[in-house]
Parts: sequence; C-alpha cells; structure tokens
Amino acid sequence: MCVAYIKYGVLLLVGLLFLLLGIQVLVGAYRMNDPFSFVLAFFAANFIILISAALCLGFVLRLLRLRRGGDTGEDPTAKVD
Repeated sequence: MCVAYIKYGVLLLVGLLFLLLGIQVLVGAYRMNDPFSFVLAFFAANFIILISAALCLGFVLRLLRLRRGGDTGEDPTAKVD
C-alpha cells in the first residue's frame, strides 16, 4: 500500500511539473511577435495544461480513494485462477 502512495505521489509531482511547463509556454506565447507562432504556442500550451491538469486530478482522486481503502491497486479485470 505504501508503494501505491509513492507511485501516485511521484506521478502527481510529474503532472504538476508538466502543468508548470504549460504555464511557462503560455506566458512565452504572449511574448511572441509573429501571429502564426503565437497561435501554435497558445494552443500547444493549452493542450499541455489540459492534459496535465486532468492527469493530476485523476492521481489526486486515486490517492483519496486509496486513503479511504476503496482501491486495492489490483486490476479488476484480471482473471483469478
């Protein structure tokens, strides 16, 4: 069970780092002078932020479910012999 906390904690940390990367790209997009480059950087930054925020939310929910004891960390679709 402790391994699951470490696993989801590390994944949450990586997700937060990508969220910060997306924010930095977004700030950098507003400093561009070329409109085409701005649009590309703007949508790339928003995509990075969207994906990393969704992953962070999922990892937080998994940590909360694990804390309440509802998630054993096992694959529910695995066959038991």
